[in-house]
Amino acid sequence: MRQTTASTCCYCGVGCGVLIEHDGQRILDVAGDPNHPANFGKLCSKGSTLHLTGDLDARALYPELRLGKGLARARTDWDSALDHAANVFAETIAEHGPDSVAFYISGQLLTEDYYAFNKLARALVGTNNIDSNSRLCMSSAVVGYKRSLGADAPPCSYEDIEQSDCVLIVGSNMAYAHPVLFRRLEEAKAKRPEMKIIVVDPRRTDTCELSDLHLAILPGTDVALFHGILHILLETGRIDQDFIDAHTEGLGELKQLARDYNPATTAKLCGISIDELQTCAHLIGNAPRFLSLWCMGVNQSTAGSAKNSALINLHLATGQIGKPGAGPFSLTGQPNAMGGRETGSLSNLLPGHREAGNAQHRAEVAAYWGVEQLPTAPGLSAIELFEAVRSGKVKALWIACTNPAQSMPDQQKIHEALAACPFVVVQEAFFTTETCRYADLLLPAASWGEKEGTVTNSERRVSHVRRAIPAPGEARADWSITCDFARRLERHLRPGQSSLFAFKSPAALFDEYKLLTRDRDLDLSGLSHALIDQIGPQQWPFPAGSHTGTARLYGNGVFPTESGRARFLAEQYQPPKEQHDAGFPLILNTGRLRDHWHGMSRTGTATRLFGHVEEALLSMNADDMRRRNLFDGQLVKVRSRRGELVLPVSSDDCLRPSQAFIPMHWGDRFLKGLGVNLLSLPAFDPLSKQPELKHTGIEVEKAELPWQFFALIEGSVQKHFEALRPKFDGFAYASFSLTGRDRPALVIRAACHEAPSAKQLAELEQLLGLDEGPVLVYDDPRRGVGKRVRIEDGRIVALSLSGETAARHWLKQLWQDGKADQTLRRWLLAPLSTPPGSEVRAAKILCNCMNVSQDAICTGIERGLDLDGLKRELGCGTSCGSCVPEIKRLLVKQPAVA
Repeated sequence: MRQTTASTCCYCGVGCGVLIEHDGQRILDVAGDPNHPANFGKLCSKGSTLHLTGDLDARALYPELRLGKGLARARTDWDSALDHAANVFAETIAEHGPDSVAFYISGQLLTEDYYAFNKLARALVGTNNIDSNSRLCMSSAVVGYKRSLGADAPPCSYEDIEQSDCVLIVGSNMAYAHPVLFRRLEEAKAKRPEMKIIVVDPRRTDTCELSDLHLAILPGTDVALFHGILHILLETGRIDQDFIDAHTEGLGELKQLARDYNPATTAKLCGISIDELQTCAHLIGNAPRFLSLWCMGVNQSTAGSAKNSALINLHLATGQIGKPGAGPFSLTGQPNAMGGRETGSLSNLLPGHREAGNAQHRAEVAAYWGVEQLPTAPGLSAIELFEAVRSGKVKALWIACTNPAQSMPDQQKIHEALAACPFVVVQEAFFTTETCRYADLLLPAASWGEKEGTVTNSERRVSHVRRAIPAPGEARADWSITCDFARRLERHLRPGQSSLFAFKSPAALFDEYKLLTRDRDLDLSGLSHALIDQIGPQQWPFPAGSHTGTARLYGNGVFPTESGRARFLAEQYQPPKEQHDAGFPLILNTGRLRDHWHGMSRTGTATRLFGHVEEALLSMNADDMRRRNLFDGQLVKVRSRRGELVLPVSSDDCLRPSQAFIPMHWGDRFLKGLGVNLLSLPAFDPLSKQPELKHTGIEVEKAELPWQFFALIEGSVQKHFEALRPKFDGFAYASFSLTGRDRPALVIRAACHEAPSAKQLAELEQLLGLDEGPVLVYDDPRRGVGKRVRIEDGRIVALSLSGETAARHWLKQLWQDGKADQTLRRWLLAPLSTPPGSEVRAAKILCNCMNVSQDAICTGIERGLDLDGLKRELGCGTSCGSCVPEIKRLLVKQPAVA
């Protein structure tokens, strides 16, 4: 029987409500929840395909234990697995002290999971060595809010997007990173064209298509820009002096600093015109309601904290905070990074927005937990933690629901650290992640749709995540695994004492945790799972006795600082760590794609999500490519001070000269060579400890890899993936992607300096099913060219090209079309490798929801269809809407025929 369970999406921090259709055992479909106030039924391309992800062939289904380095893991049972982990942790702590162990967790955990891990680390183990991958995305926003406003509390609501008169978007391709919120902004702009939208981004992204003003500043110059805007606001009197006098402090020092950022100086530093700068300041200063939205482009910087505070300065100077349509609004990157910040899941934090370095805060939490004291030694943040693992100071590491072997900067050192660590536990839903290779103990965790708890979205709204189906195999909920391990560890560290982890449900964890927030700025004491079920998701603070949440903060002008006043911060612009030089003349930026998420452990199982962008590409300005004699699709070497990566290059008119871009999603699983973060540097902000993932010095040159390989195989893509991926370890370049909607297939593209041995090629042919049966074969030993196509029931089901791959796009298109005609047979048996006629590229899917290709949209435009006509006739843009900005660009480039 089909059932529907209301839950939330597991991707970004928008916190969309979803309705999960299932039969009690399998998830069958998903739809947006029209009653959830975060999205009112809308979903993006990722959220609307959640039911297509989580392939069981990629799931960790039972515990696996490695009894010695170099040995393979073997299946074990839960009791043996957790007893072994407890013994190793206890022995390590006894011999080397509590700081010899560490926990690295995730912004994708539920709040109850976070709380269990924090109590485990601080109250039982006695270490502050617990950090989260939120360190990589939101920690600078945390510091910015705390320093300027007194607490880590975004003051706004999503409804402010509709109510604002001027929206400043900084360092966020919102159209890709937070699509549902971007749809709200699009609709608001359509209803009120007088609303002004300013986008600050070195690239011209899809988000810029909606803007009235795009400031393509030089990467990393945000602080100078904000000070320059403030200079103009002060000079022209566009400030709220009454608000400043009544509710702020520190403007005097900031005024002195801002004098140095006159329009000419600022424009030169930022690489924009004086007119653009003055227009921006004019729009902000004249707006009755001014809202700013920002994300990783601000935070992932060695000056991330300064950028946050400099942006908040603009709101304080204009009094644009605490009222509808106004305020500084950080867009959270992960589904529950906010819940992690609330429970203290960064090494410097404690539950309830407390500080690990504050003696009073430690005493409050220790008394509540019933332990003598909490650890006083500072904990290690993410970069510091893995360096301590690499140097041998941390000897037992527990990683949960995150993939540092893909996401951390300077990947070579991260892999060295994981390989050297005596004992690594990985608690993970997908055994396919790069980090799982290093797991001495792999613990299978429940995933989306299989677990229960709460999450907090970007607007402080707490939602109840409900379980729809049981987890597969022996996978368990994260809180359950953590508490079970903690009880076993207690036998070693607290023998004979009552357990600190006698929790029977996630609701019990929440009920204990919420009292630690009582009378704090984030007071959750009035909430419970049952109440949220009754009245719907609520924004904190929600103290006991409340009937509704708090839409926005600081409406009374009182801030949670010692003085009750907000603080202006005066900090000079500091350039990024790596600058242009002769050896590394290009600056590499990284960011999100529309249809993928983080390291693709989940989205990488859905073939539909590869339709828009099928492989990792380096994007460059066309002039930079011409100087290096590079052409589109060519394989290039990208070199930084930390390593070298091979991937295809593509010209991109959205980039200024001397800038380059690679999506953040590809790690060593989908792109051989440790992925994009092999190149990035581990330098971090001194306050937030957030690394500078968006500003890396690189050089690019042609990769001389004459022998190339291409293959496609239908069927169980994850099984094919696991069998074939190791066979390409010796190649200089190897890329893996999925394709097809009704007929999923694995696609491989690879290259190397010399042809592999005949034995290696034979192994590949056997794994691809091209060694026997209905296979058409052509070999030219003299030229080193081989062509193989397997045809069943008149359709191509597998193919490979070796030595030379010019026909790969044509063959893929034939496979998509289901054709295996005489043209194919004639070409296959001919000595020429190129396809008949000009090269044909497989159609790019522009609208994933409705399966509409770019070719079909361009044909519709040629026939005179406008955007509404394309929607009516083709259906594109009528579901999640993520393709609309790109369709608008095509309409501009290729106007409809009158």
